[in-house]
Amino acid sequence: MNMRFSFFIIVLLNAFLLVNCGSKKNTDISYLNSTEKNTAKPPQLNVFVPRKSSLTPVPIIIFVHGGNWNSGRKGTYDLLGRNFASKGVITVIPDYTLSPEASYDDMARQIVSVIQWTKKNISQYNGNPNSIYITGHSAGGHLGALAVMNPKYGIDSGTIAGIILNDAAGLDMKNYLEGNPPTEKDDYLATWTSNPEQWKDASPIYFLNKKTPPFLIYVGDKTYNSIKIANSRFVTALQPFQPDVTPIRLNKKHVPMVLQYFSPWSNRFDEIIAFMKLHNKKKP
Repeated sequence: MNMRFSFFIIVLLNAFLLVNCGSKKNTDISYLNSTEKNTAKPPQLNVFVPRKSSLTPVPIIIFVHGGNWNSGRKGTYDLLGRNFASKGVITVIPDYTLSPEASYDDMARQIVSVIQWTKKNISQYNGNPNSIYITGHSAGGHLGALAVMNPKYGIDSGTIAGIILNDAAGLDMKNYLEGNPPTEKDDYLATWTSNPEQWKDASPIYFLNKKTPPFLIYVGDKTYNSIKIANSRFVTALQPFQPDVTPIRLNKKHVPMVLQYFSPWSNRFDEIIAFMKLHNKKKP
């Protein structure tokens, strides 16, 4: 084992110990109500809480994992949850039913249930139910935005204080699927159906309005071209409502866009916490 690798291992161990000391993990909490538990194994969520006590309730971030709508699990992102919690932000990380067992609509409805559970229960963890933000990487960015923005899901205006997109996919699935009709590859037929009206229903870009929560948007310069195109279209459509939004572009590929949150020293934490403080000041 060379000295450089040994140093790297020591740094990782110190980082792991640091975030473990600064956070507490609450594991496998049910978030669906009894009428929704119609799957063999209903999805659950983890809640990461700062160990350091606070006299005032703290903000919350809900992180929705990616995985092309047919893969991924909440347990992969423990370091992300612990890092946010060690910096004073309660972090909720759910699982959700994946394709082909679920469509985009089923997944979005489960994320709605996560938001509702958080609003109702997070005060038990000293969270501020009026300061809930949602974020997600790749497919998770799509599902988080769609759950909040599509009015059919019933999330009241003001429930979510802000949306943070991390190299989000699927922001304009209608545009993408018109050029790339879904097949059984990657379970896309199960996820999106073959109905163009469903593609529009699945696309957050068509639900932007003056009541849309404020956005913080990250895009990788080396990410997939489809993600670059969708984010560009989304920002153009967002500009009339939020003219000050400018995506933060990072010199990264798609997967490293989320891996950066596994390090407690990532600049993203300071940026996101600053975004939270800015928009909390605007709340009545």
